[in-house]
Amino acid sequence: MTQAVISGSAVWNPPHVITNEELVGSYNAYAERFNVENQQEIERGSITPMPLSSAEFVQKASGIKQRYIYVKEGALDINRMRPKIPERASNELSHQAEFAVNAARLAMQDANKEAKDIDAVIVSCAYTERAYPAIAIEVQDQLGIEGFGFDMLVACSAATFALQRAYEMVQSGTANVVLVINPELTSPQVNYTDRDGHFIFGDVSTAVIVESDKSCKSDHSYDILGIKAVTKYSNNIRSNFGYVSHATDADPFGPDKLFRQAGRSVFKEVCPMAAEHIAEHLNAHDLTPQDLTRWWLHQANINMNVLISKRLLGRDATAEEAPIVLDEYANTASAGSIIAFSKHHKDLKKNDVGVICSFGAGYSIGSLVIRKR
Repeated sequence: MTQAVISGSAVWNPPHVITNEELVGSYNAYAERFNVENQQEIERGSITPMPLSSAEFVQKASGIKQRYIYVKEGALDINRMRPKIPERASNELSHQAEFAVNAARLAMQDANKEAKDIDAVIVSCAYTERAYPAIAIEVQDQLGIEGFGFDMLVACSAATFALQRAYEMVQSGTANVVLVINPELTSPQVNYTDRDGHFIFGDVSTAVIVESDKSCKSDHSYDILGIKAVTKYSNNIRSNFGYVSHATDADPFGPDKLFRQAGRSVFKEVCPMAAEHIAEHLNAHDLTPQDLTRWWLHQANINMNVLISKRLLGRDATAEEAPIVLDEYANTASAGSIIAFSKHHKDLKKNDVGVICSFGAGYSIGSLVIRKR
């Protein structure tokens, strides 16, 4: 029987960085101007004043110190408060495809794979730049890959859900080598005028190769022992952006069309769900949390990761057991757990077991139990 393995992975990030201090400075300047311009309405109680923030608040609330951004221009401009990304013509490589190709080439190199070796491309992320043609097909064409490609949207669980589709393809024999890419161009969805959300996201792209053990030639590879997914409907993380706004006459870029969440509710509801999900998945493979060498958890909020690990282990996880990349990358939607895996797996020894797990909007939770070959 074919054994599906992870044979390569990679992280690519744009060169520009925004620190907490820069971001908060811009937000506070915007908020102060808003409060001055609307002072009379604020005094009458018809408008709520915008609260100020601090870099210390951001780090304490999230664990984030900085984030990478594709285009820095405009994001800190209080007269704009969004990146100024130039539009590209239809015959030019799209911004998101560029993200994807950069990560894909690195992952292919890591897995010792060429374009001719790959049968399928999955681009899976929180948002795609357009509805069609699929970004995956554009990436496939750019890399010179035959076969087929398609896009997936599962918010912050997009990476793990796509890896599960790749696993099923390899196990069933419909593809021998699958390239999974998570080009998370998140900065356009950020509301930089929202105190509770302006600091959360960063731009990045990750890629993973899943293939049959029979064709694996990489230096570091992992048997996929099992996959597990669950979804439960919730509005606590939501974006209403979509083409239907053209017909509803709603503001297509209004606050509800950008990222928004009820953070406290998400924390209270998702943490126990994720801990239970991981425990059940491990139990299905006769494993306990104590059997794991490494946890590659979704990187949304450091407090969530600490609580989930503590629920499962009965103690705080060490930095080696559950590595955190939030401080450098911020929340990168579906890419977070893959960043953690890519940067913290090569020290594992043969037969060490780990779990890759994501959790996010939907709610959606996805996990893979893997073992070093």
